[in-house]
Amino acid sequence: MTPEVLDRVRKTTREIVEFANMELVHLEMKRAPGGLLLRVYIDKEGGVTLDDCARVSRQLSLQLDVDDLIEERYTLEVSSPGLDRPLFTDRDFERFAGRLIRLSTRLPQEGRRNFRGRLDGIVDGSVRLTLEDGRQVAISREHVAEARLEIEL
Repeated sequence: MTPEVLDRVRKTTREIVEFANMELVHLEMKRAPGGLLLRVYIDKEGGVTLDDCARVSRQLSLQLDVDDLIEERYTLEVSSPGLDRPLFTDRDFERFAGRLIRLSTRLPQEGRRNFRGRLDGIVDGSVRLTLEDGRQVAISREHVAEARLEIEL
């Protein structure tokens, strides 16, 4: 799939999700046995329901078929990002400030690649965390490989 087609799929997906008064959290397309896998994560204030996912899935599937954007066989999955949702955008890092997160880096920072702490937000392109021992760290956004909310009980 070309970058142009992926951009059109992303645009169509965003329009359908926003029309349903939800937020497109993330979209990924990957090779899978038997074709492509289009995975769409949606969210809204108060969380998404199974009915929300089913409605977006139906509408998106119909529109993708009408537009004939994806030429090969594909599977569409629409879901919520979950309680331990990944953080993808600067907006996510701001929105979930104060929450406990687990973060891994592409290269070692301060002698390690894995961090767990309270998210203080994002400032000047760096994710700020207060670690469990009380130390504060700032990790450049470009060095973040993955960040996820931790489930707090």
